[in-house]
Amino acid sequence: MTKKMKKRTWRIALGGILFIAAIVTEKLGSNLSENLILGIFLVAYFIIGGDVVKRAVKNIGTGQIFDENFLMTIATVGAFLVSEYPEAVAVMLFYQVGELFQDYAVHKSRRSIADLMNIRPDYANLITADGTIQKDPGEIHMGEKILVKPGERVPLDGVIVKGATSLDTSALTGESLPREAQIGQTVLSGCVNLTGTIEMETTKEYGDSTVAKILELVETAASRKAQSEDFITKFARIYTPVVVISATMLAIIPPLLTGGDWKVWIYRALTFLVISCPCALVISVPLSFFGGLGGAGRSGILIKGGNYLEALSEAGTIVFDKTGTLTKGTFQVTQVLATGCEQSELLEIAAYAELHSSHPIAVSLRDALACEMDETRVTESMEEAGYGVRTVVDGCTILAGNTKLMEKYGIPFENKESIKTVIHVAREQKYLGSISLSDELREDAIKGIGKIKQTGISRIVMLTGDRTAQAEEIAARLGITEVYAQLLPADKVEKMEEILASNEGRGKVIFVGDGINDAPVLARSDIGVAMGGIGSDAAIEAADLVIMNDQITKIATAIRISKKTIQIVKQNIVFAIGIKIFILLLAAIGMASMWAAVFADVGVAVIAILNAMRAMKRLND
Repeated sequence: MTKKMKKRTWRIALGGILFIAAIVTEKLGSNLSENLILGIFLVAYFIIGGDVVKRAVKNIGTGQIFDENFLMTIATVGAFLVSEYPEAVAVMLFYQVGELFQDYAVHKSRRSIADLMNIRPDYANLITADGTIQKDPGEIHMGEKILVKPGERVPLDGVIVKGATSLDTSALTGESLPREAQIGQTVLSGCVNLTGTIEMETTKEYGDSTVAKILELVETAASRKAQSEDFITKFARIYTPVVVISATMLAIIPPLLTGGDWKVWIYRALTFLVISCPCALVISVPLSFFGGLGGAGRSGILIKGGNYLEALSEAGTIVFDKTGTLTKGTFQVTQVLATGCEQSELLEIAAYAELHSSHPIAVSLRDALACEMDETRVTESMEEAGYGVRTVVDGCTILAGNTKLMEKYGIPFENKESIKTVIHVAREQKYLGSISLSDELREDAIKGIGKIKQTGISRIVMLTGDRTAQAEEIAARLGITEVYAQLLPADKVEKMEEILASNEGRGKVIFVGDGINDAPVLARSDIGVAMGGIGSDAAIEAADLVIMNDQITKIATAIRISKKTIQIVKQNIVFAIGIKIFILLLAAIGMASMWAAVFADVGVAVIAILNAMRAMKRLND
């Protein structure tokens, strides 16, 4: 409980005791002075609601008149003027109780976001010639070595150079099971070292690290408001002055026209004001979105703002990149067909051609060579996006890539249909042969696609640069019927444009990619989702939503969270407005007392807040 909440609780408790004492005194001590009874009610009123009156006066001085503090103050002060002392104090008491519920709900919701902020490292153990010294992570440079002891949080991204351990990655991925890490493996900042002491060589400075990127994302998420939130803010600005004017007319016009009792109509107008306070909407709608963002974060899903959370609930089409998204992106060499050299030489030439490439296929070819590589043998290297690479190895120009690369340079080759990825290799315009590689589906790919279909997504599309036969074989196993293959990066953007154009009336379009080579398509879609975003700067920058642990099932979880959040928002809007309009009408014709007004204001707000808190609950995959 915060200091503010404790202070409000004590005021409510003390003021409530005096309020009860005043009522008892009024009922049992009829011979006591009315001024004494009024005095007890006033003391109780100012203990309970003095801060509300103070804020109302302060806001009037700055020109911010029509807010809930003004409504509460004018209604309760008016109740005192017409001698309705118990109602005046009761309205302020229950209003403060409602505010306490609001504080608790907001505090709990903020904690759900704050839990994500706990990944911020406090220090790093820098390894020096004289031992280890603690330094601020921001002072550590790339390539320096750090020591991470059991129980410490990993301060910077790096590679393990000594030791082995288990890592708690729950703050990043939402996964409770520890992950084993050994020499040569990359460790991301924000994880907690559980068992062994490890030495790491840093691969990024703090400003570019995973933890810094995530903290920046979380800190800005709440500032991006959904359309529903903007609507409520604009609604309150117009609604409040209209209500004050209506209450004023209700207090003045009927007595003037009918000669009625002024006190009766003023009381009705005051009741009208209490009912009209829009706290239930102004509080519960942003709280619902805040809770949804926090619940998603605890599930290992980072959403950049309420606007994207809302858009996600409207999605009707989802487009997947294949390699690294639906498949693991870790290729295994399955066949080497050499026609102009030995098989071992063909594999060596291909590996050297891909020496400076970061593509998963290039990594797999180098791994397949399984020997120390001499970088001096490669003097030139140029990657041709969507085709392959052109490299100078040992003074000879090497081409390694797909069929389009061979066709581009006019090299005759034998093209056989295959469901595997095939890399063709040529040296000095002479075709040397091909290397076949296979890529595996992600373990949860089939399950993930099934769960996405259950959320109501009606159209699932797959885009890939791979050959048609391979793409169709993968799509068939996943149950995807719409496939576009052999696409260059520019072709993917063009295809996304076509999908967006043909998708009118079918909801928003989600694009899911690995975040490395798909930034243009991620940015062009209605909602860009990056898989395996941890460690990928492109993912965090270009995507609107980042799945922290590669699991496709998390996409369905994100959609379910968004739909649940929007459902809660709509429930609160309909409930709050419906109840208020009903009791406003009753107040206008004299059938609702100020006690009914208290329920309509505070009661509705509390119910709406409790409903909004359901958005914080973490959903299971």
